[in-house]
Amino acid sequence: MQQKSHWLSPVTLTGTHVQLLPLERSHKAPLLQAAGDGSLWKLWYTSVPSSSTIDAYLEAAIESQSLGHALPFVVFHHAEQTPIGMTRYCNADAKNRRLEIGYTWYAARHQRTGVNTESKFLLLRHAFEVLDCIAVEFRTNWFNLPSRAAIARLGAHQDGVLRHHRINPDGTTRDTVVFSITKQEWPSVKKSLALKMMR
Repeated sequence: MQQKSHWLSPVTLTGTHVQLLPLERSHKAPLLQAAGDGSLWKLWYTSVPSSSTIDAYLEAAIESQSLGHALPFVVFHHAEQTPIGMTRYCNADAKNRRLEIGYTWYAARHQRTGVNTESKFLLLRHAFEVLDCIAVEFRTNWFNLPSRAAIARLGAHQDGVLRHHRINPDGTTRDTVVFSITKQEWPSVKKSLALKMMR
């Protein structure tokens, strides 16, 4: 059966240190290895696949892509020649040309190294300059302080907090912090990110 044509089409985004490749089931083993660097699945405030959840995690991402709601990527590190994490366009709204960048995680050794800045730069540039987005959102758990700080460093503005936004697997509720960058803000954000990457 031929896949429907969607606003989000698989694409490879290439930077100096990383390349964002469309997710494939064959990425399972290296992604598990990356998640094992820091046992990231143990972080209660984020969702990173473990050996027991990765199959369902990958299938959900691929299904969401087939429906036109998302475009998942693996973050491939040029120097190491292996995937070191994941990220995703999600909650895509083609009619209003809006989407969210989320489901982002990296092996512990690559956190706070500049990998995230370059990955987000590639995603934002494609979103605003190719997909012609009017705004790009970022959402994170209220308690995920590293993620909130990283999003703010990108130049995103905090729009608000969705209280009791989700029910967690353990039955507790999650407050979600919403950030965004608009099309009008992108030129300034682009310059700022380019400067950060030069440093």
